[in-house]
Amino acid sequence: MKCDVAIIGGGPAGSTVGALLRKYHPSLDVVILERETFPRDHVGESMLPVIPHILHEMGAWDKVEAANFPIKVGATYRWGQPTDTDLWYFYFLPQGNLKPEPRPAKFSGQRMMTAFQVDRAVYDKILLDHAKELGCRVFENTKVSKVARAGDRIDHLDILATGDAAEELGEDTEIEARYYVDASGGNSIVRSTMDVPVHSPTSLRNIAIWDYWINAEWAESVGVGGTYVQVMSIDWGWLWFIPLSATRTSLGLVTSAEYYKASGESTEALYKRAISEEPRIRALVENATNENQLQATKDWSYIADRLVGENWFLAGDACGFADPILAAGMSLAQMGARRVAFSILELVQGSVDEDWIKGQYEKIQRKNIGNHIRFADYWYSANGRFTDLKEYCTQIAKDAGLTLDANAAFQWLGTGGFSDEISGMPFVGSYRLTTIKEFTSKFAGETTDWSVLDNNVFELDLAGAHEEQLAVYENGHVVRVPCLVRGDKVLPIYKIYGIVYKSLQKESEIQLLAERFMYQASLDRMPPSPELGQFCTETLEAMVTEGWVKASYDATLPTLRGYPTGG
Repeated sequence: MKCDVAIIGGGPAGSTVGALLRKYHPSLDVVILERETFPRDHVGESMLPVIPHILHEMGAWDKVEAANFPIKVGATYRWGQPTDTDLWYFYFLPQGNLKPEPRPAKFSGQRMMTAFQVDRAVYDKILLDHAKELGCRVFENTKVSKVARAGDRIDHLDILATGDAAEELGEDTEIEARYYVDASGGNSIVRSTMDVPVHSPTSLRNIAIWDYWINAEWAESVGVGGTYVQVMSIDWGWLWFIPLSATRTSLGLVTSAEYYKASGESTEALYKRAISEEPRIRALVENATNENQLQATKDWSYIADRLVGENWFLAGDACGFADPILAAGMSLAQMGARRVAFSILELVQGSVDEDWIKGQYEKIQRKNIGNHIRFADYWYSANGRFTDLKEYCTQIAKDAGLTLDANAAFQWLGTGGFSDEISGMPFVGSYRLTTIKEFTSKFAGETTDWSVLDNNVFELDLAGAHEEQLAVYENGHVVRVPCLVRGDKVLPIYKIYGIVYKSLQKESEIQLLAERFMYQASLDRMPPSPELGQFCTETLEAMVTEGWVKASYDATLPTLRGYPTGG
C-alpha cells in the first residue's frame, strides 16, 4: 500500500501530525498505524497552556472542551526543604482567578491561558478520531513489525494487522510512503532501526508508580470546572494528584530508582506507604477506591542524538523525555508534532531548502527537551527532601556551576536560551521568564532581582553577533525570520523580541522605551493586548540576562515602577 505520509503511533503526537497535515494539505494521503485499540489508558494527563492553542489550530478544541475535562488553572506545591510545610501556588491566570462561565466554552479570553487535565483514554481517542474525520486513514490493531532500511532512508514498513484492520489491509502488508513519522513512544522502532543512540544529560534516575482512583475529593475547585494539580513532596519522593473528571483521579509516586531498590519493598507497598505519609493526599482519597491498575515505569530523562533522516522524522517520546515534575510531556509531544507536520508540508511543496528545514526542527526540538531536563534538574537539586538524590544533585550543581542563590540559579537556567519561536517571547522550555523567577525565588528563599526595576538605561550590545535565519512555524508553513546569533545565544527579530529590538534602536531610557514599545507594536501590526507592556518588559529582562542588552542606572532619570513579577 502506498501513501504520502505513514505515521507510526496514534497517540497525541501522531494524531497532531496527521490532523495538521490534512488541515493544511487536504489532498495528502496520510496513514496512521496504531498497534492498540482506542480507548486505552495512558499516563501523562496534565497539560500546559500551549496545547489548547494547538488544539484550536487543529480544529479539535470544541471536541476536547465538550468532554468536560477539569480546567487546569495551575498547581499547588509542597516542595523545598524537609521543614517546609507551606503550600504555594503556580497560576496560569492572575492569582488563579478563573471567572465562572458556562461550559462548554469557546477558545477565547481566559480559556486561552488555561489548560486541561485529561483522561488519556478519552482524550487520545478524541484526537485520533478527529484526525480520521479530517481524512487520515487510521488503522488500529496494526503493529509495525519491521522498518526496511536503505541507507538513511526508510524503504517501507512491514505491518501485522488484526481485527478490522486485517480485513482491510490483510494480515501481512508492506506500506510505502514518501515520508515516515515515528510517534510510537520511547521504544522507537525507527530510532532502533536507524541506530540512533540516546543520551541522558542528567544523573537523576527516577521511577514512577501510579493508579487511578474513583470518587476522590478535589483539593480545590475554581470557577466552573477549574482546579489545581497537586504536587506534594515527601522525604523520599513526591506525589502527583490530577483530577481527570468529576469522579476519576490519577495519583502517582515518583522516587529514585536507588531508593526503590534499597527499600526492598514492592511497588504496591511503596505506593501505599507514600500516600499514608502525605496528609493532604491521604485525606483526598480517604473515601475513594482505587481501580487496582497499579503500573510502574522508569522515567529517566533522555534525548535522541538524531531526530530526522532522509525521509523520516521522530516525534513525541521517540525524540526524548523530561522528568514529569514539570508536566511537560504532552506539551513537548504536541509542539514537536506541529513542527514535524509543518516541516513535511514544506518538503512536499518543495518551497525551501530541505537541509535547513530538517536542521531547524532537530535543533529546536532537542533544545526544548534539553531545557526541560535542565529545569527539572534544578527543581530536584533545590529540594532538600530528596536526601537519597543528594549525591546526584551535588554533581548536577557542580557540572553547571549552580548555587542555590536565586540570581545565580536564574542566570544558570537562562543559559539554555530564552527565546521561543512560536510566541517570540522569553521561555525556558514551556515556562515564561516570570515563572522561572518565581521558582528560583521560592527555592532560594530570597527575591530574584529584576534589571528592569533596578536600572533605567538599556543599550543594545551586539558585538560578535552574526545574522542567521530562524524557523518559525505559522499557518502550515515554516517561515524564515532574521535572528542574531552569538555563541549558543539566539536573538530573534520577531514578534515581541522584534518590537523590543527595534525600540532599543531608537530609545534607551526605560520610560521612553515603555512608550516606544506600544508605538512599535502598532507599526508591526501586533494585535493589541492588555499584557503587551508586560510581555515587552519581560523580553527586555531576558535580553539583559542573555547579554544582548547592557543595563545601567542614571540617578537623574526615573525608573520603571510597579512591574508585576508574578503570573
